[in-house]
Formats: sequence, C-alpha cells, structure tokens
Amino acid sequence: MSGTAFLRSRCRSVVSRRRTLSDAVGAPVSGAAVNRTRLYGRLPQVVRRVRDSIDPSPPAFSTSVPKRTEGGGGGLVAWYLGMVKSRPVLTKSVTCSLIYGAADLSSQTIARTASEEPVPYDPLRTLRMAAYGMVVLGPTLHLWFGLMSRLCPKKDLLSTFKKMAMGQAIYGPIMTVVFFSYNAAAQGENGAEIIARLRRDLVPTLFSGVMYWPVCDFITFRFTPVHLQPLVSNGFSYLWTIYMTYMASRAKPAPVLAEC
Repeated sequence: MSGTAFLRSRCRSVVSRRRTLSDAVGAPVSGAAVNRTRLYGRLPQVVRRVRDSIDPSPPAFSTSVPKRTEGGGGGLVAWYLGMVKSRPVLTKSVTCSLIYGAADLSSQTIARTASEEPVPYDPLRTLRMAAYGMVVLGPTLHLWFGLMSRLCPKKDLLSTFKKMAMGQAIYGPIMTVVFFSYNAAAQGENGAEIIARLRRDLVPTLFSGVMYWPVCDFITFRFTPVHLQPLVSNGFSYLWTIYMTYMASRAKPAPVLAEC
C-alpha cells in the first residue's frame, strides 16, 4: 500500500471515532439512567438519616442552645419562679422578710464593729424587721408594682420616669412614715415620741432616698418583668434597709410638748 492510501485510511478512522464520540455525548439520556443518577445523589442523605436515627446525639461542636425541658431541671431558680407565679403575695412577703432580717443583722454587725464597747445582738430588733417585711412591705410592694404596671404598662423612657416620680412622691414617703411609726410603736413609744422621731428622722431619710432610689427604680421598671420587680426591689433594699435600721435604732428623741 502506498503512503497516500495509508494516510487516507488513518484519517477516515479518526473521523469515524470523533463521530461516534459526539453521538454518544449528544445522545438523549434514558429514564432509567436519570433514576439511577437521582438515587445515587440521594444516597448520602439516606445514609445520614439512618445514622442519626441510630445515634441521635448532637454533634460535638453544635452552636445551637439546648432548650430546657418542661418537666424537670432548673433548680432553685425555677422553683422560685414557679412559686412567684403560683403564690405571688406569700412568696414575695417571705422574700422581703428574709432580706430585712439579713439586712438588720448586717446593720448590727457594722455597729458592733464600729463601737469601742461590745454591743450584744438584739434578736427582737431583727424579728421586728423581719415581721415588717413579711406583714407590711411584701404585700404592699406586690400591690404597688401591679398598680404601676396597670397605670403605665409600657417600658419606654416616659413611662419609666412616671413610675419613678410616683414612687418618690407617693410610695416612698408613705412607707417611710409607716416604717418609723411601726418600729417606734413596737419599742413601746407613745404618740408624742413617734411624732418627735418623725420630725427628726423623716426629712433626712427622704433626702437620702432621693439620692439612692431613682437609679434602682429605673433599673427595676425599665428592664425587669412585673412579677420579678418586687424581688429586684428587695435586692436593692438590702443596702437601704441597713441604713433604715440604723436610723430606726437611734436614741429616742425628746417628745414634742403641746404648746399652751
């Protein structure tokens, strides 16, 4: 065979191979082939589902936050929140009583440390403060914060400042008078001595309250849910109660005599 004939035969074979390849690429895909492709594409998902059903544990580096189960867990905080919702007045009264008793013990400890002479603890004084928190302050705080939430239900700045103003103008002065009168009467003081104590201690105490309570009230009304506001207020009142018990334990003033 001559060289020219050999080259022609090779060119025909190359051209025929290219046509065969192009026909194979452009040929339509059958339905069975499509189904096999879908099955193979879904195979990793099927395997993953089977694996998760066998081992449902979350991945080691999951960023999701686990939800708290409804039936259990939560500890003391969950129990307390449940008591606040089921028995709000009793729970808040007991909480207030414990805080006032602890604050009075702290006040007596500070007085013992600052005194040059040994001063014994007064358990009756602590009992008086705890009873005041239980019987008077706890229920009134529950009613007051509920009233504020109905009068000013919003938590914007204007509503918060309204609540703060009413607390300083109405609730604070009334409860200060009640506290001094209760404590003095529990110590056996008569009406004239109670009035003399109020004249001496009421104005300085109210002035100190204006310096202390607005920031506390702003945090309470602005950022705290209504059912937890008495608890937060009691937390702030711990330091305030130390000051109040100090003022209430001051020496008895001279009674105010009626002018002729």
